[in-house]
Amino acid sequence: MSVVRMLQFAEQLGSEVLRLEQPADRVLAQFFRRHRALGQRDRAMLADTVYAILRRKTLLETLAGDSADTLRRQVLLALPLPRDELLPVLSEAERAWLQACDAQDVAALPDACRHNLPPWLADALCRQLGDEFEAAAQALLAPAPLDLRVNLLRQKRSQAQASLLAQGVQTAHTRWSPWGLRVAGKPGLKRLDLYRKGVIEVQDEGSQLLALLVGARRNEVVADYCAGAGGKTLALGAAMRGSGRLYAMDVSAARLDVLRARVGRSGLANVYPMVLGAAPGPQLQRLYGKMDRVLVDAPCSGLGTLRRSPDLKWRQDAAAVAAFAAQQQDILVQAARLLRPGGRLVYATCSLLEQENEAVAAAFDAAHADFEPRPVATLLAELKVADAASLCGAGGAYLRLWPHRHGTDGFFAAAWQRR
Repeated sequence: MSVVRMLQFAEQLGSEVLRLEQPADRVLAQFFRRHRALGQRDRAMLADTVYAILRRKTLLETLAGDSADTLRRQVLLALPLPRDELLPVLSEAERAWLQACDAQDVAALPDACRHNLPPWLADALCRQLGDEFEAAAQALLAPAPLDLRVNLLRQKRSQAQASLLAQGVQTAHTRWSPWGLRVAGKPGLKRLDLYRKGVIEVQDEGSQLLALLVGARRNEVVADYCAGAGGKTLALGAAMRGSGRLYAMDVSAARLDVLRARVGRSGLANVYPMVLGAAPGPQLQRLYGKMDRVLVDAPCSGLGTLRRSPDLKWRQDAAAVAAFAAQQQDILVQAARLLRPGGRLVYATCSLLEQENEAVAAAFDAAHADFEPRPVATLLAELKVADAASLCGAGGAYLRLWPHRHGTDGFFAAAWQRR
């Protein structure tokens, strides 16, 4: 595709994404369905361009200035093309402006141009992180690595790693998860037999650690209470070696349909999808007090995934976070009813904010004397996770993963045992 045509497509796609009415990945999928003639390389370049704009939106808007061509200027700054390919198609004025931007010292611009976070979120993270704020903000601007979870029902991790290498995919063992491989680059995985046969699943190392923390064992009865499309469900099922009963619960039948397809590839025969209603129905109530383990990976702001979904920082706000926190407390209380005495409850989010994390856990503690908090650092150490304390905050009480510290998405988890 010519550079001129690429610019036209990028401006069109950028205008749709920057309305911020839908998740960026959904807008991209819709756009590419309308433009099926676009090749894989062109699609990748367009996606990289709009995600670069979303990541550094404040900086690019500042550099674009008050021009009538603000979006075009943002595209010119974000398009991943060498300058010697881009400059010849620009007007003399655009060339001069772009060269001035290239020479701009970003450190001389306002702080917001460096961290590229909305003020409400920057303030919240600065209060939490103090001197670490700048490092965290810069880490959130980088694209996320690609992690895989190896389905140990199908192959050992070393076997899967060797099979991937034979197909030209280089990986390294994840630092903490015993199931994980971190991939070099961004190869197309869905074309591989290992993916089609359920040997590997794309899953961030932090998400794998959440599933590991549940401690699910053979022949237990376990619930993934907010299963979604089932990434953690599959990890739990493999940890249970396909035995016992694993209930995948979610309010969305569509998401559970996606899970069913993934279960089919995985070889698991112990997964039982269950659609949850607005109020607990008889099917759910019959399971009260029966579960050995319950994972509540609650709906949240998703701000721990900004490396993958940078549009979230512009689509969420403080009011939305407060609403999530109230919903999370309700969900956690409902899910806790499923536990038998001695059972383990794990509450998790992919949020960075204390309001959705420590505050929710503290509220549950205050209202549920029949649940004993379990230090996550201790539980992870029992699961033979190396240097488990480095993954935790609050003196080891909670799992607290950060991109700048751990190279994972941002995750939180708390754990309890029912007395």
